[in-house]
Amino acid sequence: MLKTALFRLHFIVFLWGFTAILGKLIHANADVLVFYRMLLAAGFLFVYIRFFKKDSLKVSKKLFINLAIIGGFMALHWYCFFTSIKVSNVSIALSCLSLSTLFAAILEPIIFKRKIDLSEIIMGIVIVICMGMIFNTEFQHKTGIIYGIICAFFGTVFSVLNGKIFGKTSAGNIIFYEIFSGWALLSIFYLFSGQIFHFDQISWSDLGLITLLAGVFTAFPMLESVQLMKYISPFTLILTVNLEPIYGIILAYFIFGQSEQMSPIFYIASAVMILAIVVNGVIKAKKQKQLNA
Repeated sequence: MLKTALFRLHFIVFLWGFTAILGKLIHANADVLVFYRMLLAAGFLFVYIRFFKKDSLKVSKKLFINLAIIGGFMALHWYCFFTSIKVSNVSIALSCLSLSTLFAAILEPIIFKRKIDLSEIIMGIVIVICMGMIFNTEFQHKTGIIYGIICAFFGTVFSVLNGKIFGKTSAGNIIFYEIFSGWALLSIFYLFSGQIFHFDQISWSDLGLITLLAGVFTAFPMLESVQLMKYISPFTLILTVNLEPIYGIILAYFIFGQSEQMSPIFYIASAVMILAIVVNGVIKAKKQKQLNA
């Protein structure tokens, strides 16, 4: 059972890595892409929860407001992620995701009121140095890097806030309301800004790819990751998810070729960042094991 669970875990991480590929293949702007991705993903989740699992979607008013706030951060995270891809490339956007671990090291002690871990500070310094190297050698992609950094920050915020509400309702309800609320908030913003009236100009090919993105690469892996928590530890999940940039960068290189080719410094710095995250995770796991012994 464990081997099967690990295979399923790597498969969904591979799917997450492929979202960046789809983001580049889809010609629609990031705002249109995220609008339809969240709408369709919320629709798929609603049908699954209501008609297949036959679970209740009832949540308290207070919890709904909290989920809506987190959904807003999720929408901003996805918008910045796809914007980073469109103004630079897949490799830049994915490498910036490594900063999520650094932001988590800063935000988690504040939100959960715990002491700052020395290993997290050291890891943070390593990541900052590596990102500085990437910024210097890939300065032509500076706009993409900036969006990528903001994307990592918003992604960390909604992940950390999720930790505060986990267990207050079913995981399916949490995911559904966050994605639906994110879409609703985007809709309100686009409606008042007048942008929403241009969203009907999306091509059928883009709509097909976004439907694939929303169903196979968003709703399914999110639900699957929750199911896998029954068989694997949170540490294993988090550690494996860190492979997403590796899968995505390799896929992008073979699919898009020259446009994804980066300098040797970029690949060295990215590898060091991912290695730092993995080492930090191993150190944390050993410390936790000693505390539980």
